[in-house]
Amino acid sequence: NCAATLTGKADCPHYAKAELLADYLQANLPDFRVHKITQHPDKWEQWLHDICETNGWEYRQSPIIWRELLDRGGKGQLLGGLNDFLQYAQRYYGVTSMMLSEEMLAIAEENLQAHLEIEKEDEEIKSLIKPMQIWITSASVPICYHLIPLLANGEVFGMTTEISIHLLDTEQLKGILGSIVMEAQDMAFPLLRSISEHTKIDQAFSGADLIIVLDDVLLNLEVQSLESYIREVSEVCRVYAPLIERNAKSEVKVISLGKTFVNLKATMLRTYGPSIRPENIIAIATSWESAAKAMLARKLSTSTAGVKDVIVWGNITGSNYVDLSHAKLYGYDCAIWGPPNFQRPLLNMIYDREWIRREFPPALSSRVSRAPGVLPAHALATVLQYWYHGSPPQEIISVGVLSEGQFGIPEGITFSMPVKFQNGNWEVLTELEINETTQKVLSRLSHELVQEKLVALKEINEMHPYEAE
Repeated sequence: NCAATLTGKADCPHYAKAELLADYLQANLPDFRVHKITQHPDKWEQWLHDICETNGWEYRQSPIIWRELLDRGGKGQLLGGLNDFLQYAQRYYGVTSMMLSEEMLAIAEENLQAHLEIEKEDEEIKSLIKPMQIWITSASVPICYHLIPLLANGEVFGMTTEISIHLLDTEQLKGILGSIVMEAQDMAFPLLRSISEHTKIDQAFSGADLIIVLDDVLLNLEVQSLESYIREVSEVCRVYAPLIERNAKSEVKVISLGKTFVNLKATMLRTYGPSIRPENIIAIATSWESAAKAMLARKLSTSTAGVKDVIVWGNITGSNYVDLSHAKLYGYDCAIWGPPNFQRPLLNMIYDREWIRREFPPALSSRVSRAPGVLPAHALATVLQYWYHGSPPQEIISVGVLSEGQFGIPEGITFSMPVKFQNGNWEVLTELEINETTQKVLSRLSHELVQEKLVALKEINEMHPYEAE
């Protein structure tokens, strides 16, 4: 039994002639088998170099043909090119090829077109089975530890979507990354194709579908000025943004999360990464939403699931406003009942307005700021699930997005505002009516974010004047 492996450039006329002869031998000789491999012309030289290096051959033409003895094993025996194959067929089988040059060229053209179609089909199939690439920066922080199981259990992206997680941090924290990788592997999530650690920044975000930016600066204004911390945040974004543009996929989604400067990080990533789709960069405000709903539910002795449409405006990790003027209460146990969709304005059900005004805001801020990692991880997973599969109908979600002048908010800053998710996109609920008091609050909150951005740009312009020009 004999098998010949025939490989060549898809547009090579000599390969076409050798292919036709091989097909004839296989059709007429019961013990002869042929295995054909075509390569794209642009990839041929590298492929040929690699296969010859592996087998210790010296050969530099198209096609290349080798013979394998099926019953003996071992590496193949190099026959050579077209002329060598013609001589082999004549000597052993008394067969030769009379194909004309015009026929060789025509078949070579057909081979190239067929090869390109097969390549396209293969890419389409690979895109369906290739895992989603997720990168997490500052991955040694507790949020990441709690986030991985939520991403890998199938509830966020769907039970048929495999994921690969890439943890990025500094070389000094490599040991922590390694521990997280081992523990995640030991949990054996069916949808977690791989998880890896990275400490080399130039390799960051390769092939990324989703990037989660967790980088924080630890604020201590007695040690360092606010302007210095803003400069640190801007510097990180100045490094990340070009890498995202160069290494990530064109439709990459970028999410800013953490305890400090969440809005500013999103704004500066847009500033330094102008080719990143601006609508694909958001900041997470859902921790405030869910914590507020839980506090309100406890106050009213009802289920958290019944509290809806709490809105978080402004600077998520700075000055923000938790707006209850649109909040609704469903399934509240009282004298008046209705169908499942029956709801009441939440503020009408809380008679202790002094609690709302004085106690609620500082208590909520304390709860969110002290959350070690479970709350923000769950908030991120919730928003991701909405982004990929849509948010509940008629329900308001607060997200930090790029302002385009909605609600009188200045353009060009990341501002938390009410949105809905649908068909893989988000949309600001501009039809929402806001009262005069809320409008004044939004103006004040906008000023803080505008000033943060101005300080960030001023600091960077001073440090990198040529870039600014």
